Parts: sequence; C-alpha cells; structure tokens
Amino acid sequence: MTSGSSTQPAADDHRAVDVAAFTARVNGALASFLDEQRTIIGRISPHADELIASIHDLTLNGKRLRPRFAFLGFVGAGGVPEDEDIVRIGASLELFQAAALIHDDLIDRSDTRRGQPSVHRRFEALHRRAGWARDAARFGEAASVLAGDLCLSLSEQMFGTTSAPPAARRVFDTMRTQVMSGQFLDVLEESAGPSYGADDAVSRARTIVRYKSAKYSTENPMLLGGALAGASEDVLHQYSAFALPLGEAFQLRDDVLGVFGDPATTGKPAGDDLREGKRTELIAHALRLSPASDGDFIQNRLGADDLGDAEVSRMCTILVDCGALAATEDSISELSDQGFDALAHLHVPEPVREALRRLGLAAIRRTS
Repeated sequence: MTSGSSTQPAADDHRAVDVAAFTARVNGALASFLDEQRTIIGRISPHADELIASIHDLTLNGKRLRPRFAFLGFVGAGGVPEDEDIVRIGASLELFQAAALIHDDLIDRSDTRRGQPSVHRRFEALHRRAGWARDAARFGEAASVLAGDLCLSLSEQMFGTTSAPPAARRVFDTMRTQVMSGQFLDVLEESAGPSYGADDAVSRARTIVRYKSAKYSTENPMLLGGALAGASEDVLHQYSAFALPLGEAFQLRDDVLGVFGDPATTGKPAGDDLREGKRTELIAHALRLSPASDGDFIQNRLGADDLGDAEVSRMCTILVDCGALAATEDSISELSDQGFDALAHLHVPEPVREALRRLGLAAIRRTS
C-alpha cells in the first residue's frame, strides 16, 4: 500500500477532484523521465537520440485517458490525490500505450498518428533525407520495432519505481498479456477472417475490442488505481462493471471514426481502417446485414493494396445502407448505458462519480 493511501473513501467526500492538476503532474513526470533517458542514450551515442525523440514526440499530446481513469480509481478507493505513486503509474500507462501505438501502426502500415507521421514513417523519412544506404522502408520498420520495445521497457521501469502492492502488479502484468493477445487476434482476423465466415464475426470482433483495447483503456487503469489504494474485491468488481463497457464503447467509437471521421480532427485519412483491412464490428455487421454481392465485395477488397478512393466510398455507402453503422451505434449506446448504470451504484465519493461521468462521456462522444 502506498503512503497516504487508504481503503476508505476520503474524509471530505465533497472535495473537488482536480483531474487537470493530476494530468499536469503526469505530463511533468513523463517529460522528466524521458529527459533522463535521453541523457542515458546520449552517453551511448548521439546517433541514437532519434529513438527517444520519437517516443517523446508521440507521448507529447496524448489525451491521458488511461492515467485519468487510474487516478479516479485511486481516489475513489480512498487514495490521497497528492500521492506520487499514482502519478508514476499514470506515466507508465502512457508509455505502455505508446508502445502499443508504435507496434500497431507498423502492423497496420499506418502512415499517420495524431496528425503526424507514424514512427516507422518518421524513421523512413529520416533515412531518405540522409541518403543512407539500403532500404529506407525496412530501416523505418526496424527502428520502430526497437522504439516500441524501448517503450515497453521504459513503462516497466517507471512502474518499478512505485511501491505498488502485489495486487496492482498482477493487474499490470495481466493487462500487458491481454493487449498482446488481442493484438494477435486482430492480425489473425485480417488474414483468417474470410475463411471463418460471417456467422460469428461480430462476436470475434468484440473479443478483439475487449482485449486489444477496452481493458487497457479503461478497466485495467481503474483497477490499477484501486489496487494501489488497497480497494476491496467488491470495489474492484464495481470498477470493472463500469469501466469495461465504457472501454468497449470507446473503441467502437474509434472504429466508427476510423471510417467516417473527419481527417482534420482524427489526424488520419478518411476511410483509413478500410485501407488497412481492419475487420471491426462495423465490418462484421456489414457481412451479416448486406446483400451477398456487397458482402463479397467487402471480403475481396477490404485492405487490398490497390484499394482506390471510389472503392472506399462504395464500402462506406454499404456500411450505411445495410445498417452496419446504425448497428454499431446501437452497440455504443447499449454499452454506454451499461457503464453509466453501473456508475450510479459505484461506492465512490460524489465528486469522483461526477468526474468519471464526464470522462466517460468524453470518451464515447469524441470526434478524434
């Protein structure tokens, strides 16, 4: 148990929960930690500086969703807001997310992330500008694997500076296993999905959503915060009942934005998920609901290397006309209702409940 933490709600249940101040502390901890790592890497070789610079730039403008859920889980279980361990856990979660993003963009061959070149494209561009030998794309891929691996190592290193109890360590370790398994299932679905058929495609897509994204976006951060504060199993169960459906709704919203989002706000091209061959719940619903000819078109052309703008537009039309978009929006609404119903029965101080409500709404209503 950390210093200043408690298994009971905070004494002043009506004290405002300053999530913004906590977020600023996470930002400061991340910046300081990465500056330290930059110094260490600089002693190895100045040529390796770009490795840590790419991580720094990627983590600079994140939404800090995961640290915020962790913080509210911590304070909701009686943790003292000023505690330093919850800040370090928040920074560790951001570094883990950065690793997941770097590797995911490489796997999906994504060109952009948060409106900037993805890390493998960044290194590829560096190679081209310098006029180095051999293949620029291959260099970018190799460098991004190493940057992602370094992020994983730094995330573990940051977590290791806390006095987190064994219960929190178990959540952290399980979370990482779940994400890697979910990521593999996502890759598997892109290759094997057409041979599996459409009958249980929605179920398969939801499993990927749950383990690749939802659990590490909302549920596990809240459980980490609760475990750090010494929360009971009953409280942790309540946290899961609220956070997991919200996390799934959050990812389904991301899937919708990946097809129909405004590039000016998402930082990605329109229809990007279709070009990448993402077999999301949107696609699963389309395979179930669309006429056979449209389903065959999606199966044959989704993620094709030469997929053109006209075909992307046709897929978007199919997703709307067959009801796949509406079905996904219904799923988002149902999951959101589950989460907010559970929030109403959560045993936390009222300011924490209100902060969780605002955070949950921001996650599912976002446009980027």
